[in-house]
Amino acid sequence: MSVECPCCGWLGEEFLPAGIVPRPNALCPGCGLVERHRLLWLYLRERTDFFTAKLKVLHIGPEGFFEKAFSAMSNLDYISGDIKSSKAMRKVDITDISFGDHSFDVILCYHVLEHVQEDRKALRELYRVLKPNGWAILQSPVDQRLEKTYEDPTITTPEDRLKHFHQKDHVRIYGIDFKNRIEGAGFILKLGDFVQELGEETVKRFRLNINERIYYCTKSLEIPVVEAPSNGVFNFEG
Repeated sequence: MSVECPCCGWLGEEFLPAGIVPRPNALCPGCGLVERHRLLWLYLRERTDFFTAKLKVLHIGPEGFFEKAFSAMSNLDYISGDIKSSKAMRKVDITDISFGDHSFDVILCYHVLEHVQEDRKALRELYRVLKPNGWAILQSPVDQRLEKTYEDPTITTPEDRLKHFHQKDHVRIYGIDFKNRIEGAGFILKLGDFVQELGEETVKRFRLNINERIYYCTKSLEIPVVEAPSNGVFNFEG
């Protein structure tokens, strides 16, 4: 069976290998994206209004192809951000985001948090800048065999991080308790098995990771609580 990239439309006999331990048939030679990116594109296309609605979007740690494609979409007010400003439109520290509360309809933070020391603080910041009733994709690699996230702040060298976390710039391996961190920041999490809903033929055609789950998060409509004045009388005059 030939393979196809839903992102750039490339067709061929197989994708290229990718990864520190090379995964065969993974990387698209047309756009440079791998399995998780193809899954994200399909999810945005099939399960959201990302390609049609007027949306203000913050994309943390953007992939080059996505940044180019999304910034060209007329329906999006798209901003990409990265701690290394040369990689994005804006320099953004995810633990101290320089945007006001409730600024964005959509946030994409895809395989970023495993690189961030203060990930809980980052999640609170992402929640803060998301609009009420907005949504976010907060995706990171999760080892489903781990009940609890494995992290150790004393592991700091690239060599030791590679040994313990399987990549030189990762600072943890998330376990299934990753969802607790997301919900702890205030998000409402819908953990979906979108890839399994696509069917075996589609998974093979696009070479998707059958174990990758989508962490679709929303922010409920917030109703401010107004305390009554001490005399019990509200003054609504300007």
